[in-house]
Amino acid sequence: MKKGSLFIILAMILIQAFADKIQPEFSTAGFYDLPGCGREVLNMNVAWRFQRGKILRAAETDYPDTNWSVVSLPHGIEYLSPEASGGVNYRGEVWYRKHFNIPQQLRKKKLFLHFEAIMGKSKIWVNGQLLKTHFGGFLPVIIDITPVARWDQENVIAVWADNSDDPSYPPGKPQGMLDFAYFGGIYRDCWLIAHEPLYITDANYENEKAGGGLLIGYENVSDRQALLTLKSHLRNERKTPFNGTIEYELLEKTGTQIAAQQQKIHLQIGQAAHFESRMTVKKPRLWSPETPYLYDLSIRIKDQQGKVIDGYTRRVGIRSVEFKGKDGFWLNGRPYPRKLIGANRHQDFAIVGNALSNNIHWRDAKKLREAGMTIIRNAHYPQDPAFMDACDQLGLFVIVNTPGWQFWNQQAIFGERVYSDIRNMVRRDRNHPSVLLWEPILNETHYPADFAGNALHIVREEYPCPGCYAACDGQARGSSLYPVIFGHPGKDEYSIEKKEDSKVYFTREWGDNVDDWNAHNSTSRVHLAWGETPMLIQAKHYANPSYPYTSYNSLYETDRQHFGGTLWHSFDHQRGYHPDPFYGGVMDVFRQPKYSYYLFMAQRPLDTTGYIGAGPMVYIAHEMTPFSGKDVTVYSNCDEVRLQLFAGGKVYTYERPFPAKGMPSPIITFKDVYDFMEMKDLARQGKQQDVYMLAEGIVNGKVVAQHRREPALRPQKLILWLDNEGTHLEADGSDFVTVVAGVADERGNIKRLNQYDLTFTVEGEGRILGEQAEEGYARKVIWGCLPVLIQSTTRAGKIKVRAAVKYKGEHTPQAAEIEFESIPATRFLLYAPAEQTALEKNNHAISIHHTSTQTELKQENERLRKELNALKLKEVERQQEDFGEQPSATPK
Repeated sequence: MKKGSLFIILAMILIQAFADKIQPEFSTAGFYDLPGCGREVLNMNVAWRFQRGKILRAAETDYPDTNWSVVSLPHGIEYLSPEASGGVNYRGEVWYRKHFNIPQQLRKKKLFLHFEAIMGKSKIWVNGQLLKTHFGGFLPVIIDITPVARWDQENVIAVWADNSDDPSYPPGKPQGMLDFAYFGGIYRDCWLIAHEPLYITDANYENEKAGGGLLIGYENVSDRQALLTLKSHLRNERKTPFNGTIEYELLEKTGTQIAAQQQKIHLQIGQAAHFESRMTVKKPRLWSPETPYLYDLSIRIKDQQGKVIDGYTRRVGIRSVEFKGKDGFWLNGRPYPRKLIGANRHQDFAIVGNALSNNIHWRDAKKLREAGMTIIRNAHYPQDPAFMDACDQLGLFVIVNTPGWQFWNQQAIFGERVYSDIRNMVRRDRNHPSVLLWEPILNETHYPADFAGNALHIVREEYPCPGCYAACDGQARGSSLYPVIFGHPGKDEYSIEKKEDSKVYFTREWGDNVDDWNAHNSTSRVHLAWGETPMLIQAKHYANPSYPYTSYNSLYETDRQHFGGTLWHSFDHQRGYHPDPFYGGVMDVFRQPKYSYYLFMAQRPLDTTGYIGAGPMVYIAHEMTPFSGKDVTVYSNCDEVRLQLFAGGKVYTYERPFPAKGMPSPIITFKDVYDFMEMKDLARQGKQQDVYMLAEGIVNGKVVAQHRREPALRPQKLILWLDNEGTHLEADGSDFVTVVAGVADERGNIKRLNQYDLTFTVEGEGRILGEQAEEGYARKVIWGCLPVLIQSTTRAGKIKVRAAVKYKGEHTPQAAEIEFESIPATRFLLYAPAEQTALEKNNHAISIHHTSTQTELKQENERLRKELNALKLKEVERQQEDFGEQPSATPK
């Protein structure tokens, strides 16, 4: 064996071992814990009382709420069908109430309640006092509760939220005219943050331009050294002046200190001030998609006696980004060697809407990175902090968007709230190494003439550091002000024909291929259940269709000035203005892969240096059914692919041409090689073991990847597996994991053309998320499989999931069980002892959410029919076309 081939095989083992070992690490309010600093974070997600509708007196401390449901955050108001588009979700008022006792060790500390997001408009009361009114559903809501906190009795938080249509804040557009769904509720995490009265502030609370908290900038970045600018904002609410120091320490993952900096500080009583320092790092390990190395930057505030008063850790990725006109995108002082190709992402998931646990956000990022994607566009709003943490950790660049979609309100308050959102998204995400671009303009919107310039000014004002870049749609007002322009490669009105030398170009949305913006018939929108041919057509369309259209291939054919594009869309998602979900994802709403997922994976590098999103692969996109096509499609990034049909049968070989232009790995099609009748002949001879396909990926003459296909025979059993990307399930009452049931033959091959109804039951420390059924959770199999969501309780322990065919007979396939364990919650779960009984009951309830009743749905549908008339839908269609989202083909 050649040394190079042996190295590739060993590297493949290391890559898989690394991928299985890596675990998520999540920040809270932008920071990570630093032991011994006196700052504490408590989990406020558990044991909220919940009710929908208009309720009088619900904000009062003594309001009787014991008959309300008990829920855990993140919470999305209701469970939804996987086909939840067209405005079927609840829109209106909801109430949450939480009872809790503050631990005595927090006495005399400052207490901040930090909601990562509450959908719509909201009001928050603590112990009967209204402390906050907020407009907008995608950015933090932070409240200082210290003045109203009760130390020797129970505290009560009351939250009113309303996700109904309101044009006074972004996105502003009626949900029945949106291409995504708001859903509702307190759908992200809530934390109680406690620290001393002398403290590092929160950037989203302080409302300081380019200030609040900790701001990190990078200059003169190279392999030899990098200069870090550190700007900290401190506030003194002690009763005495403060003299002390700020100490910064940069640590490798091993705990080795590689740089440190100390600065003396003085703060008068009641004073808040910024302190700026610089730190030189010698021979830094630079962050990139291939090497997403994160340092721990610890900040400590010490008094004159050396006692730590406050502090925390930030994850730091040292890197520089530059956009150099014709020379394109440069990373860490060098031209980036390949296109940045990725996808857009909406935050919703099957059943739960937007109420995803942190681990689900992380798994989304990992699935996309493993497919070889290197960039995600957060369409069309700032997404969960956990997703941003995951992109930092896994090596995904991010385009961060301000909330908005095809809507501008001339009332001054709307513009003010848009500008506030831009400021706060930059303040929240400015220290993430994954942030490549800010997109402060409102997506596909006819805004005022001065808006684009104002938005760009705000971004630069909030992050006045090297590497701060913003992007604008080429069809939008004010695009000439922006260094990065969104557009398509090609020669029509939506494409970039005359490029300016000083600009760089990127395709923000590509791939969607509808006939018109009303019917939405498309070669790119494919439900997983539709099977082989539609999925093959979708993948071909995304790769390199026979008709002119922006595709993976056409993006790769551009010069360096056009540095990549993001597919619309990564996952199937729900929508407001159309009755069908968007089916254009490379994975479905449960994150189950379509063929196009493996097409993307085939474009990833062969690199064997051990990072996620690289390494050899081969995949046969053919199911060997009686209805499968004669052509056999294989996706692979290997130099050569060998396909064998049947034992002792024909062997076909494909050699990659390595074109100078175009996508790295063209679709491999072995023409007219599969014949069901040949398979039938072998079966009749009793030679079923000889019926298979074997694809081998070859590099340097050696097999480095394999994929074997066998036809699924008689369905004999169900099989279950965890779709968890190797991560743990945390027993915090809100984390959940996907368990997939497959209908299989005796050898474990999935019977794709099966449509059984399956039932699921759970024992132990877990519960099923979804609507109730008399015999447990039940749904119909899709493409031979059926996912179910299992949520943890607040106790760590074993969870047993059982799946069975609903309608039983003497030949019914055998039921299946899977057992796994949850791990203890990483943070203390804070709630009142009196809520323990209700929580215990809730721990084993099949459903704790409210499903929409038929009466409610009928009323909602009637309202939608009245509102969504042809004229309004025509407005949506016109605006789509104005911004290049044309249903006609885009020429190459």
